[in-house]
Amino acid sequence: MTTSLDLTADPVELTAALVDVPSVSGDEEALATAVKAALDKQAPHLEIKVSGNTVMARTNLGRPSRVVLAGHLDTVSINDNLPLRRTGSDDDLVLHGCGAVDMKGGDAVFLHLAATIAEPVHDLTFIFYDCEEIEATRNGLGRIERELPEWLLGDLAIVGEPSNGVIEAGCQGTLRIELRTKGIRAHTARAWMGENAIHAMSGALHKLDLYEPRQVDIDGCHYREGLQAVKITGGVAGNVVPDECVLTINHRFAPDRSAEQAVEHLRPLFEGYELTVVDAAEGALPGLSAPTARELVEAAGGTPVAKLGWTDVARFAALGIPAVNFGPGDPTLAHTQQENVAAEQIARCERVLRRFLSRVS
Repeated sequence: MTTSLDLTADPVELTAALVDVPSVSGDEEALATAVKAALDKQAPHLEIKVSGNTVMARTNLGRPSRVVLAGHLDTVSINDNLPLRRTGSDDDLVLHGCGAVDMKGGDAVFLHLAATIAEPVHDLTFIFYDCEEIEATRNGLGRIERELPEWLLGDLAIVGEPSNGVIEAGCQGTLRIELRTKGIRAHTARAWMGENAIHAMSGALHKLDLYEPRQVDIDGCHYREGLQAVKITGGVAGNVVPDECVLTINHRFAPDRSAEQAVEHLRPLFEGYELTVVDAAEGALPGLSAPTARELVEAAGGTPVAKLGWTDVARFAALGIPAVNFGPGDPTLAHTQQENVAAEQIARCERVLRRFLSRVS
């Protein structure tokens, strides 16, 4: 059965409708089809294009600047948290359900604005994309960058990730490294004949325990770095001295460093260990000095904060586009069974973005 979405409805009700359409990563077709049909019918002022399960729409008004609003349609796996459940009354209504926080509240706000702002002060591009919650190679934004890069261009990108309704600027970079130690196998009854690779990793663990991460202020945003062991493997059997141990470490670094600089920071710390970079993603500077970004900050009020984590704003930053996270919902609830979003936060995000995009107070 085809889902019908009313994009002109209260964004709170639109959020509820989106949550009730399951869209686990790789299975977004039903929701993407509903979004495309609704935009076709209710937003005739937009040029619309589809790529896979990504739906894109934009104005072509010849404005001197363009704002890109991007939100992913997919969610993590359902965990006994569908269908949608409501608690509270009108003044403190809360929506509970898979994707309510990450990030169908943000999608609802963007869809509502797409249908109801026909004469924005900036040209607008809306991207509702697939496969954000799984491996990066399948991310819809990556596919658009490869196949339709002109759809990502703009003077500011707003990613609707949950941010408690405040602007979270830029994002941290992230990398994973592996440290490997070698030993010599021996029977544990004759342990002196071997060399224990797990014991040899103790120095690295001690360094991690003593490590003091940097705290960096950029454009008034306070970034806290992190360096944590996240996995350790080793051992052959209960009576064998292990001849190999591998320690996996995750480093979250402030965006004033590149991934390469972050790796070079770690090499001397773990001198003497075989170090392999397993995965790396660049961070994104806040970009709040850009004129369009300053307009958004003024419309939102309050003080922007640093994004402590990696998000798709980094994809836009890599293209030279300032980007921020701005959406309803507490990010600490993302991916949990308890996902819930306050109606008031959805309404606030809609008001802020309407003020910014149409100069309506």
